[in-house]
Amino acid sequence: MNSPQEPTDPELKPNLDISRMQAALTGEGVPEIVALEADLRIAQLGADVDALATLISDDLLFTGPDGQLASKIQDLQAHGSGHLRFRIHEPEELRIRRVGPDVAVTSLRARLAVEVAGSPVEGIYRYTRVWTREKDNRWRIVAGHVSEVRQSDES
Repeated sequence: MNSPQEPTDPELKPNLDISRMQAALTGEGVPEIVALEADLRIAQLGADVDALATLISDDLLFTGPDGQLASKIQDLQAHGSGHLRFRIHEPEELRIRRVGPDVAVTSLRARLAVEVAGSPVEGIYRYTRVWTREKDNRWRIVAGHVSEVRQSDES
């Protein structure tokens, strides 16, 4: 099922998603990382486990909004089983800090509507991700955290 924010022509999706991430960019960007964040958004919305597996490091440490730590396997299982379904993912602000030639940190604030175990959850959330270029020269997320942005915290 396509959400109203998604185009129906699959060839338009990648360009549109990169444009959305570029529009949300605050400060200097790293084009390669902006594109990866866009690819991640597409994979989350589509529950594309193969694409997520390519974007996520085997060594992932991810802290969810409940404070629980998750691995790559757990994240892929949540998407693949339908336990976690992204319905809306609208980027509002993306910041990127290059830490070195092979490490970048992103902070993404987005309006989300997701289903977790069939229960709808909506709100503004902020992701912090650590991207690293691994031995095969591919960028992957090695660490991340997501938390809800409370109204007074949005600015």
